Amino acid sequence: MNMRKLLLLLVTMLLMRPVLMAQDEKFKALFLYNFTKHIEWPSEKQGGEFVIGVLGKSPITKELQTIAEKRVVGAGQKIDVHEMTLSDNFSDYHIIYITDKYSEHLESVINKTKGRGVLVITDKEGLASLASCINYVKVDGKQNFEICRRHVDSQGLKVSAQLMMLGIQVD
Repeated sequence: MNMRKLLLLLVTMLLMRPVLMAQDEKFKALFLYNFTKHIEWPSEKQGGEFVIGVLGKSPITKELQTIAEKRVVGAGQKIDVHEMTLSDNFSDYHIIYITDKYSEHLESVINKTKGRGVLVITDKEGLASLASCINYVKVDGKQNFEICRRHVDSQGLKVSAQLMMLGIQVD
């Protein structure tokens, strides 16, 4: 391969990277929304707005807000999506997505949400077996997720057998 072709290939790869990363965020947002169809929240969380918090800055926030404009959860709960901070009342949320940059706060999030009907989703290798309910992973270059029934149960949530079969089960 001559130098010119190599340079063209490198430039193309660099230009495609943001497109591929944006595609990953869309898939993660769609996965997250679809999780709501397979998780049963406690009765006290089945009314009012369905609140999704993103801990840390992430393009997934915009993707989730786009979904929230068009869709609802369950029997008509409007979706409210926003970036959250460590000082928020974590039990007000239905789902908390922790970006990989904030993953060191997972234990704190779990301590503030345990048994309060909050689905904790992470995006860093090994966190589903550590404490999160669902963790995004890539398998053979494709977006997938790990799920830990024990952690879902500890949050007071019920997960469908179908979602358990779709994900990679960890203990």
